Amino acid sequence: MGRTETTRRRALVATGVATAAGLLAGCTGSGGRKPTPHTVTAAERAARTEAGLRRRSAAVSAELLAGYDEVLSAHPTLRSRLAPLREATALHVAALAPAGATPAPPPSPVPSGSAVAQKVPADPAAALGRLAALASRTATAHTTALVTAPPELARLLASVAAAGAVHAYLLTEGSRA
Repeated sequence: MGRTETTRRRALVATGVATAAGLLAGCTGSGGRKPTPHTVTAAERAARTEAGLRRRSAAVSAELLAGYDEVLSAHPTLRSRLAPLREATALHVAALAPAGATPAPPPSPVPSGSAVAQKVPADPAAALGRLAALASRTATAHTTALVTAPPELARLLASVAAAGAVHAYLLTEGSRA
């Protein structure tokens, strides 16, 4: 019988220890302390970084889009030449925007007498040259950004950068061919 009592005692002690440990664990939960902040995972950091890169890249293309609108407003006779390039740039802005982001509304046409339109040179060739320089800067910015971009975004940036270089060519050298 001595053996039975020892086993019972051990069982009671073990149960008591387990219960006490459970109670202590329950008491030390949050106990008025602030909850531990959510640890940002590598995937969340990567998603945030990509979203920021997409926003910046979309803004760069939006500047080019605004440039097209300024030139078109100041020189409506260039519409047939610039409309396809402007449309492609609008698509680039939409493609570069972060997923789920509300795309910015397209800029409204600028009245020819406004201060914005006055930045556009009066000479159509000079206006095209200014627009070509802007397209070239846009292509360079996208090329620079693809160094830090994840693979899928890097492919998109490379394509948009190439398109920007083509725009610059078509706005300058392409008119001479």
